[in-house]
Amino acid sequence: MDIDFVRSRFIKHFDGTTGAIYTSPGRINLIGEHTDYNGGFVFPGAVDKGITAEIKPNGKNKVCAYSIDLKDYVEFGLNEEDAPKASWARYIFGVCREMIKRGVEVKGFNTAFAGDVPLGAGMSSSAALESTFAFALNELFGDNKIDKFELAKVGQATEHNYCGVNCGIMDQFASVFGKEGHLMCLDCRSLEYKYYPFRPEGYRLVLVDSAVKHELASSAYNKRRQSCENVVAAIKENHPEVEFLRDCTMDMLNKVKAQVTEEDYKRAEYVIEEIQRVLDVCDALERNDYETVGQKMYETHQGMSKLYEVSCEELDALNDIAFDCGVTGSRVMGGGFGGCTINLVKNELYETFITTAKERFKKQFGRTPKVYDVVISDGSHRVC
Repeated sequence: MDIDFVRSRFIKHFDGTTGAIYTSPGRINLIGEHTDYNGGFVFPGAVDKGITAEIKPNGKNKVCAYSIDLKDYVEFGLNEEDAPKASWARYIFGVCREMIKRGVEVKGFNTAFAGDVPLGAGMSSSAALESTFAFALNELFGDNKIDKFELAKVGQATEHNYCGVNCGIMDQFASVFGKEGHLMCLDCRSLEYKYYPFRPEGYRLVLVDSAVKHELASSAYNKRRQSCENVVAAIKENHPEVEFLRDCTMDMLNKVKAQVTEEDYKRAEYVIEEIQRVLDVCDALERNDYETVGQKMYETHQGMSKLYEVSCEELDALNDIAFDCGVTGSRVMGGGFGGCTINLVKNELYETFITTAKERFKKQFGRTPKVYDVVISDGSHRVC
């Protein structure tokens, strides 16, 4: 994002002075979807697209916020009853409230922000927005009193309490903790994590955007989470030590098959298998074995399509095209119901794959998919 552009909009809409500029990235996830809220493992990385905001305390008890992309201006107070109606502003309001709950004396501020994370593509523009403001408010009003993990939890709590999405921690973690040239394996139960260098020689990561927009709050995301919790409750009757599906085996699941619905069983089957796939990918990367990584990506797509049922016709078509072109790995990325596929492509196949994907997709759906090459980048930070 062009920081000069953000600054020019800030100067125009406020008092002609400047503040501090902060940025946080969107993310990709190599593997591990819908495992985070099940206490499992995920494998994200920050990307070179995100949210950039200029912020300056205004000496008032209200926030004055301008969304450059939407050309929309909102003012709101900092008390619970001051929640704005505009959905984009609720993210900022929620971050303010969650920071206040954690003892940060947030005061009024002016802000203008913009983003270049493709909206609806499964790259977590909302987490980038939350992380930008959490990081900034911590520095401006908290003297950096909150650590990075708590900043990620601020974003997660904002989704839960102010935006109606009962999400896990992965998106905000990746946005805050991102490291250039590295992916991260995060244990979503213990919050232990490990950086894995990710500079695969001979391969490229590329996203192909179906241009189908997904809205997690209005989708079946929360329903799928409930399915997982239903199965855990059934298994817990005989295994009181079980807290998440991460603690369960397929043997445990099969023993309660008659006690849960067919739909809940399929959801749990996918999650248990997906948690193991993340561990398999960790092992494969330690061996520099990208063929196994790719195989696991295809397995994830099949699970998300057939068991978790969060794919769609367009994403399945892109996955089929990748397979037909000899792409090493491909799968739907993000919560599902639209967005991108993430593809691990050998360099020599890249041009053929992109050309074929655009041609076949347009012929079938009447529009050309967008393509984004992935550059793994740093997490939340102050720019100037």
